[in-house]
Amino acid sequence: MDDAAQQEPSPPLAGMRVIELSSFVASPLGGMTLAQLGADVIRIDQVGGGPDIGRWPLAPSGDSLYWAGLNKGKRSVTVDLRSPEGRRIVADLVAGSGEEGGIVLTNAAPRGGLAYDDLRAARPDLIHVRLLGHRDGRNAVDYTVNAELGFPYLTGPEDHDGPVNHALPVWDVVCGLYLATGLLAAERHRARTGEGRRIEVALYDVALATAGNLGYLAEAQLCDAPRQRLGNHLFGDFGRDFATADGEPVMVVVLTGRHWRDLLAATGLGEVAAALERAFGADFGRAADRYRHREALGGVMAPWFASRTRAEIERDLGGASVLVARYGDLAGLARDGAAALRSSPLMDVLDQPGAGRHLAPGPPLVFDGRQVPPSPAPVLGEHTGEVLRELLSLSPGEVDDLRARGVAGEPGSTAGEAGSTAAEAGRVAGR
Repeated sequence: MDDAAQQEPSPPLAGMRVIELSSFVASPLGGMTLAQLGADVIRIDQVGGGPDIGRWPLAPSGDSLYWAGLNKGKRSVTVDLRSPEGRRIVADLVAGSGEEGGIVLTNAAPRGGLAYDDLRAARPDLIHVRLLGHRDGRNAVDYTVNAELGFPYLTGPEDHDGPVNHALPVWDVVCGLYLATGLLAAERHRARTGEGRRIEVALYDVALATAGNLGYLAEAQLCDAPRQRLGNHLFGDFGRDFATADGEPVMVVVLTGRHWRDLLAATGLGEVAAALERAFGADFGRAADRYRHREALGGVMAPWFASRTRAEIERDLGGASVLVARYGDLAGLARDGAAALRSSPLMDVLDQPGAGRHLAPGPPLVFDGRQVPPSPAPVLGEHTGEVLRELLSLSPGEVDDLRARGVAGEPGSTAGEAGSTAAEAGRVAGR
């Protein structure tokens, strides 16, 4: 081993072990966040896969890119969660997961033998983090929570009457990070006191709290006029999309007085803006007045943008503080921007079993200037034998017996699965 490898720092969460019983977005994202920071996250699925094993988008092979994307760096164990014997194996894994184990992350409904009280009886210092839909136990997903809070009536064109859902499951993403944060807080408490913790996080509460933290709820309570749809306008200041001469629209954002002055200087529209200020009795140095008269300001600026290509706009605004970006698309980014993606320190080429080689992100947290590369997601059940031998001291014959009876492991696998070999070989040099 060379000196550089010897000096490479261990991951921040090295030694921590988490048993994850989860599906869909929030809970797997919380587990993947921990795995990317060095925790040994063991995802438990039903033999044959859980409800998200085939969720879209799919690779040309038919394998789920969604499942692979949210399970990078984990180990995969499959058991028959419908059987008492299978559930007992999972409970034993929790109890026997080591001094820095005894941690469960789940969005699954309690099953006999796997409920909090059952697991705590065998592991008194248990940390149990569970995702709920609503705090009272009612089911919910991102799309229903978003509808309940009314955001689809703030999304979309100004003249549209019905609700417009957004494409990104933002509440799931925020919730996944809350799950990881709560788990780490509980683990720190246990390290200091020896006491476990039971944490519950409701998806609806996460969305409601975020709406409150961003002022949406207070605005609705305190202001007479409800917020309306704005299309592509920025709420509370000047920002909108502009058409360009080459058909590549751009988004322009002004958030400060300096941004506004730089925009006027770059476009040469200072005198026109001053005339509008006099006509409206406004001060465009103030965000409120820029927002209030956004249509007029946008109208006088639109010809400047429409007469220039995107490249010319970026050139003319390049030395200014104004925030500007072209409207891209994911297909174009993957097709035309591969070089830019490849040059990003965040990205690396991943050879994902079942899906093939593609650019994928590592964790966006950078410690001491070191970017951790992405690790592939496991093949379903890939580490069943490895984990059962490691944590429960089962013999290869005992593992094969469980597989043969459909209690643990995927059909056709053996106690000598070479899963870790696939994981180690999955990341390939991408630069």
